[in-house]
Amino acid sequence: MKTIIIADSGSTKIDWRILQGQEVKTVFTLGFNPYYQAAEDFKKIIKEDLLPHVAGQVHHIYFYGTGVSSERNVKIITDIFKENFKEVQVELGWDLLGTARALCGTSAGIACILGTGSNSCEYDGKNIVGHITNLGWILADEASGTAIGKRFLYDYYRGKMPPAMAKKVKDTCHLELDDTLEKVYSGQKPGTFIAGFCKFIGENIKEEYCANLVKDCFRQFFTEIIVRYPSHQKSPIHFTGSIAFHFADLLKEIAAEYKTAVGKILKGPMDELVEYHRTHS
Repeated sequence: MKTIIIADSGSTKIDWRILQGQEVKTVFTLGFNPYYQAAEDFKKIIKEDLLPHVAGQVHHIYFYGTGVSSERNVKIITDIFKENFKEVQVELGWDLLGTARALCGTSAGIACILGTGSNSCEYDGKNIVGHITNLGWILADEASGTAIGKRFLYDYYRGKMPPAMAKKVKDTCHLELDDTLEKVYSGQKPGTFIAGFCKFIGENIKEEYCANLVKDCFRQFFTEIIVRYPSHQKSPIHFTGSIAFHFADLLKEIAAEYKTAVGKILKGPMDELVEYHRTHS
């Protein structure tokens, strides 16, 4: 029986699906970004967290990942798979390609990721035909969880947050400046730490400050990213990722300001990717 593994890999987590006939097994592991982490981290994920769930011969692995955009990174990941799975065919793709396949299928559209990080592309139904350069969480990542979290922390420490909200943050989040700076500048995954404050923002989204913060970040995404795609007012714009999913109403509101049509908004692309590969593998 043909066995296929599909992976949607981000910096925070990897969502795996193991397909064997009609059976689909779901596995979640820690994330991996080859730009920020050592190959040994990925080896450990495969050996300790994925392999125990895999039975029999694996024929094909489709791995869509953050940071899978250079020959060096492709070789690192491919070599690790081939160390652990005999005679397997490995297809590595940009996380954006997996996103586009999941959101658009074989139709044209603009596919966006708004999660811990952010990214986007223009897709013609088969290939990515346009892409605004992603500069990562330090330089850009508009409308990502990290971008929203950075703005939140800036407003809190610089006294730009309304007093009542600042008190609520102080009482709930217990933010000590030295601790925050240590986690941001010396921690292992500072972007994930910063994005973590989106949970608090989501819990308080009915507060004017929190809603406006998220909407301002979405406006920046549309201004800096979406309007630069020639087809942005002709093709549907689809989204996946925790930020898009949890703040979907605000996202639609901002999209309407830019006279753009929102298509799918998914928490993650995996269910649609499974269907895509059932059809096209």
